[in-house]
Amino acid sequence: SALSFQVLLKSDAPTGDVLLDETLRHIKATESAETVQTWIDLLTGETWNPFKLQYQLRNVRERIAKALVEKGILTTEKQNFLLFDMTTHPVSNATEKQRLVKKLQESMLERWVNDPHRMDRRTLALLVLAHSSDVLENVFASLEDDKYSVAMNRTKDLLDMDPEVEAAKARGAEMIWAVLAAFNK
Repeated sequence: SALSFQVLLKSDAPTGDVLLDETLRHIKATESAETVQTWIDLLTGETWNPFKLQYQLRNVRERIAKALVEKGILTTEKQNFLLFDMTTHPVSNATEKQRLVKKLQESMLERWVNDPHRMDRRTLALLVLAHSSDVLENVFASLEDDKYSVAMNRTKDLLDMDPEVEAAKARGAEMIWAVLAAFNK
């Protein structure tokens, strides 16, 4: 099943991204291959398996936010919530956000291919991650009602496909379907 797909390292060449490179080192250091679900749990900090603590990434959200601040996509602000101050990271570069929103909108409307295996893999991965992060509705919110309905229906049909069946047909996108299966469980 897609949930039992094991992550095998093809290359440990540095990517230039601190978190990705750290992830590669963790995957390389495992004695036996772990499943997609296990890596999602470890890399998001969602598990407290004492036998796997050395593979967990620390402060993932904060580190991602910091990297996006350094790239000029987000900014850092202090917000006062009743009794305490909280650091928030609002978008400062709306251009990059709009580029991604437009890419997803177009993939579900003007450039719709009606076959997930003919979709650009990065776009499919972005769609799965937006869905898993509960921001997909926001992506289509600016559309006119009829286009919103079409985009949401196509997205629902795509995300309701059986990840097991699609992973078996995927030819290079098996991990994307395995990630969807892990988030859908």
